[in-house]
Amino acid sequence: MAIYEEKPHKISQLEVEEANETEARLNEMEGQRVFGREHYEFWLISIIALAWSLFQLYIVVEPTNSTIVRSVHLSFAMILAFLIYPMIRKPYFLLKIRWFGYTLATIGLVTAAYIAYFYEELSLRPGDYTSLDIVMAVIAVIILLEAGRRVLGLALSIIAIFFLAYDLLGPYMPELIIHKGASLNKLAGHMYLTTEGIFGVPLGVSAGFVFLFVLFGSLLDKAGAGEYFINLAFSMLGKYRGGPAKAAIVASGFTGIMSGSSIANTVTTGTFTIPLMKRTGFRPEQAGAVEVAGSTIGQLMPPIMGAAAFIMAEFLGMAYTDVIISAFIPAFVSYFALFYIVHLEALKLGLKGLKKEDLPEKLKTFLQGIHYLIPIFFLLYTLVVLRQSAASAAFNAIMLLMILMIVQHPFRAFLAKEKITKDIWLSGFVDILAGMISGAKNMIPIAIATALAGIVVGSITLTGLGQVLLDVVETLADGNIFAILLLAALISLILGMGLPTTANYIVMASLTAPVILTLAADNGFLIPAIAAHLFVFYFGILADVTPPVGLAAYAAAGIAKADPIKTGIIGFMYNIRTAILPFMFFFNPELLLISGVDPLNPSDPHGWIWITNPIDIAVIFTTAFIGMISFSSFMIGYFVTKTTLLERLLFLVPVPFMFLPKVIETYLPIPNHYISYLIGIAIIVGIYLVQKRRVKKEASI
Repeated sequence: MAIYEEKPHKISQLEVEEANETEARLNEMEGQRVFGREHYEFWLISIIALAWSLFQLYIVVEPTNSTIVRSVHLSFAMILAFLIYPMIRKPYFLLKIRWFGYTLATIGLVTAAYIAYFYEELSLRPGDYTSLDIVMAVIAVIILLEAGRRVLGLALSIIAIFFLAYDLLGPYMPELIIHKGASLNKLAGHMYLTTEGIFGVPLGVSAGFVFLFVLFGSLLDKAGAGEYFINLAFSMLGKYRGGPAKAAIVASGFTGIMSGSSIANTVTTGTFTIPLMKRTGFRPEQAGAVEVAGSTIGQLMPPIMGAAAFIMAEFLGMAYTDVIISAFIPAFVSYFALFYIVHLEALKLGLKGLKKEDLPEKLKTFLQGIHYLIPIFFLLYTLVVLRQSAASAAFNAIMLLMILMIVQHPFRAFLAKEKITKDIWLSGFVDILAGMISGAKNMIPIAIATALAGIVVGSITLTGLGQVLLDVVETLADGNIFAILLLAALISLILGMGLPTTANYIVMASLTAPVILTLAADNGFLIPAIAAHLFVFYFGILADVTPPVGLAAYAAAGIAKADPIKTGIIGFMYNIRTAILPFMFFFNPELLLISGVDPLNPSDPHGWIWITNPIDIAVIFTTAFIGMISFSSFMIGYFVTKTTLLERLLFLVPVPFMFLPKVIETYLPIPNHYISYLIGIAIIVGIYLVQKRRVKKEASI
């Protein structure tokens, strides 16, 4: 992939080489085997991946029993996991699939497909497990743990093993977390032969909704949308101060629609954006940090939100569209604030934008790929306006996108007055096949993660661990709501360092979100359940940039040729603005466009009072954005000019006034919360005037 096709001489040979190595870099980071077309393994994997994508499209047209769908979904994931991901990342294992790789893939297929094959028989004897059932269950859990280790690393498999041990050894646990324990038969049946464990809600969402959205993103990428978004971002923003960094943020936001991974986002866009940021004056660590901050934000952005939005909707029993509506203001406030941070950094460094002649032409660039926007807007229209189901909306968008992929090459040839050959007609179909294969490969980590996370969810329902954890957190926090939230944030960050975002959300939503809600209610805080779920989701995402692990930071540092720890620290500093948002919408759910809940059941979405007045929504968004601007100026130490210590501290004062006006109203003698907004704005304006006067005075000397 190359950018600026109309001006190829503007890009260096180094950048071209880095562009060609993007996919290889991502595969290397994720530890995948990569085979050329001359190897039979390439065709074997491609055929299986294509079959998986076709199956997922088929079940939308011909709905099938959900348990059977989950079983087949996991079967495909298990086969591909052992064929693509080696036992050890050494040449002996990477260059060829060994006999034991095929053996494990077969075992994974048999154990996952067992549920689908014997579904009718198993449904006729619930709870009456045979010896074969138990043996298959034990093997299934073991093989799934190994698949998780290969695909996701050790962290999630170790967590699953810990919970399984807790289930079996309950009577021998410390008094605080003791329980009666479960027999091997009961545990195996619960985890494997019911929909409470491996084949539970998380895997069901992965099979029912997530695959289609990942496939949509993969097809968009193969169609050329990724290149288009990068070009468009640079054409629109490249000339401004710190332009490449601002373009990187826009490109990462759009790429977030196609990628559910902050690491993939970083590698895909960072290959182009990081060298350009360095060229315009950003230090290597800063360039990497900007890219990784933008890439993590890409996962917060509706409508996909790193696949967690679908699972969140299922857990909360609410419409998927309502989840993305609630997530809208915090996500976009954080997104636009990152622009502001980059602008301040550019001012501090005295940077300029790229020269106009080094940038693609705006209108031409926009028109070249405008058709990529059609399926995206169509998807949003069918979801938000027509309120179709997530699966139906994604399927229809995929069909529309496929049509566009077929006609785009012949249409371009027609406009260029070139002969439309057979190869040109076939190129669209080739892109579709490549997108379907790539989409299935991208789904492997999500499918394996949701299946493994099902073990954690199953342990909670089997042992009543939720009540135990409630007592533990309440004891540690001593009933203090701030301490409770800090503990939840810390646990999410620690777990997130080794878990994919989706798996981290499932674990935290099962473990700590209910604890937060219960203890909040005990302390007089009636909040909608989605506030607690988004709280743990945000901190799980921030783990991708948090040292010492911060996998996305390592990816960005590799491209920038920078120190990964320094890159992670700077990236985390940029993302602290995102870390304060969960605390703000916890104490002010109006940021989630929810003004009230049913006091008798605050977790019931049907009892939530939604804010629908456009003026109210505009006020909430604007004031939150102003508050975030103030906090960002505090973090960077710059506004019109470099701040004094007093000015920097003063920038903290408007933050609660803008984010938590009704909380301020209860503590200060002000007539209404609108006065809180005015006080916050007055402080910012005051600092602006003081700094303007100082700059003018310094200029006159």
